[in-house]
Amino acid sequence: MTTLNEIKTPVKEELKEFENYFNSYMKSNVALLNIITKYVLKTKGKQMRPLLVLLSAKLIGKISTSTFHAASLIELMHTATLIHDDVVDESYQRRGFWSVNALWRNKISVLVGDYLLAKGLLLAVDNSEFELLRTVSDAVKEMSEGELLQIEKARKLDINEALYFEIIRKKTAMLIAASAVSGAISAGATNEQSQKMKEFGETLGIAFQIKDDLFDYSPNNKTGKPAGNDIREKKITLPLIYALNQATGSEKKQILRIVSSKEPNAIALKTVVEFVNSKGGFEYAVKQMVGFKNKSLEILNTFEKNDAQLALQEFVEYATNRNK
Repeated sequence: MTTLNEIKTPVKEELKEFENYFNSYMKSNVALLNIITKYVLKTKGKQMRPLLVLLSAKLIGKISTSTFHAASLIELMHTATLIHDDVVDESYQRRGFWSVNALWRNKISVLVGDYLLAKGLLLAVDNSEFELLRTVSDAVKEMSEGELLQIEKARKLDINEALYFEIIRKKTAMLIAASAVSGAISAGATNEQSQKMKEFGETLGIAFQIKDDLFDYSPNNKTGKPAGNDIREKKITLPLIYALNQATGSEKKQILRIVSSKEPNAIALKTVVEFVNSKGGFEYAVKQMVGFKNKSLEILNTFEKNDAQLALQEFVEYATNRNK
């Protein structure tokens, strides 16, 4: 599989420029904020969304100052939502590092997330990037709705497959779609091109989230988050939904009892994982993921081939074949 560094090749220099721009924009006059934002930057992930912005811009035309605004806006919003998510989920690890709320507690974490959201809004307004602001703000609205919908349904444990796809479309796919669209817009995309990039990003985002949801049921979990985390948080994802649909009434009752319990132990978690795999839940979710991956590649193939288009193809493969 092509590495992420190889995928970055067509925009390698532009990524360095983006990182310098983004790092300087994160600075504050408040010492505590600088300490925390430096920690966030030090423990940042693969920056797949800014990469997607830059590659999408290069697919359509040229990377511009507007592209750096788009990539920064996306990354600010994404980072803010991750910090808030860790507070909501009471999660103390992210990517193998302590989360912000684990080190500085919830109140400060919420305020830091709010600060990053405000910085994103100011970045867009100060540079008159109103179309980008609308695109990204709409994605963040959808993300919030998706998270709330998941929390609401987790309490009742009544998520079906259609509802699962609606939740992941909102909470994950819309920001990935916004990344692709924002990059395209920054390079002067037509309405037709922007719509195609939105569809590309949305199908890629759904495949990306299914891949994430598979890690809980994979024997080789290298995500940096605790194994069985989704089960502990009562998140009913596609592998489990499918398995429950294949189960007898008594099997279903037993598994839902474990999932709904306050603190399932390692043995209970193993029972759920083995149940999902015995009912074909893992294989079914993989099949669905591949279907969405192929749809995203079909859309991408309607664009003229260039180095960015080829890199985006590899980006799709990487997103659905990664091991963390």
